[in-house]
Amino acid sequence: MKRVYLNLRIALRSLASFKVRTALAMLGAFLGTFSLIVVSNLSDSLTKKTEAEAAKLGRNLLIVRSGLVARVGPQARLFSEATNLTIEDADVIAAGSTHVSDVAPTGNKAFPVRYGNVILQSVLILGVTPNYTSLRNFQVKDGSFFFDRDMENVSRVAVLGSKVAEKLFGNESPLGRHILIWRVPCQVIGVMEEKGVDISGADLDNQIFVPLSTFLRRFVNKDFVNSVTVQVVDGDSLPAAKAEIEDILRKRHKIGRGKKDDFTVIDLKDVIALQAQAMDMIRVLGRIAATISFFIGGLGILSIMILIVNERRLEIGIRRAVGSRKRDIVLQFLIESSFISWSGGTVGLVVSLLATMLIFTLADLPFAVSLGGLAVAFFASVAVGAAAGIYPSQKATKIQPVDVLRS
Repeated sequence: MKRVYLNLRIALRSLASFKVRTALAMLGAFLGTFSLIVVSNLSDSLTKKTEAEAAKLGRNLLIVRSGLVARVGPQARLFSEATNLTIEDADVIAAGSTHVSDVAPTGNKAFPVRYGNVILQSVLILGVTPNYTSLRNFQVKDGSFFFDRDMENVSRVAVLGSKVAEKLFGNESPLGRHILIWRVPCQVIGVMEEKGVDISGADLDNQIFVPLSTFLRRFVNKDFVNSVTVQVVDGDSLPAAKAEIEDILRKRHKIGRGKKDDFTVIDLKDVIALQAQAMDMIRVLGRIAATISFFIGGLGILSIMILIVNERRLEIGIRRAVGSRKRDIVLQFLIESSFISWSGGTVGLVVSLLATMLIFTLADLPFAVSLGGLAVAFFASVAVGAAAGIYPSQKATKIQPVDVLRS
């Protein structure tokens, strides 16, 4: 330990003589550690966010959407809308597919909403069935959701999203109050729990739920729905259920062979998998950037160590002359090179943790620290320094005292 401590003191004194060059050599290790830890932490955070969004969507769901829907990145976009997806279609899917456990037809349209002097110009109104909450994993915070009798009676009742309730009523309780949705007065019977934004970017708290029968008759005066949420018995049955639903609807809508469907069946797991692929790509690119940074840092450390060896030929020759062994010289320069990379890695670790905390706060992401990323970054920084010091240390051992004295 005394030898290590002595060599470390010598290393610090030597590196202090080359401040600028030492700082530049540390920069590569700093950038490599910084990029590796930031990418690892962001990847873990985005994974947590995706899992949370998947829980918001519901379990083992397929969405049958009227019209043609195509993916643009991780989101689905409606390109053309049809008007022949009906409640009867939903009933036939429930009865005709062996893999379907439940269905919930849904209509939606944005309307202005008013309470007293407060007017919200555009709020998404969802006409749904009472089982919609169980399929989509929604929970009522205050009051209750509507029941089958509300569907039968075409009741003018509404359940508010948490943001709508806050905007209209502030800190007051909205239960029992009447709001005006477009031209239809509705009694508020419940407020939903906060859900946030789902995977498609829709704000689940900025919407109002009404019975589907009320929505179709009193709001849009139509007999078709926008979508049908289908719950499959298990995750393994999703592909088979999707094929069955497509076959059922093609027959019901009399779509001939070779003609385009007037509906789209969306597997939400595919959307989540697409996001996961995007995160994997970000993770790979981050690791490539970290590897390049470590490589550049290793070259910087190698160059400065070669320079230090050339500058310290007299010191090395004198140490050899008074009895220093070759392994002492090797240890000296390995300690110096490892200290450079370790110092850069330590600074990169601290700065990367502060940067990720700032990113999580600004982007409203769940906090996550990748212990694997921290461990890999630490060992990588030390390994780069040790590897970069091998050649200069071997070069230093070849310096002979007599050659130094002659020069």
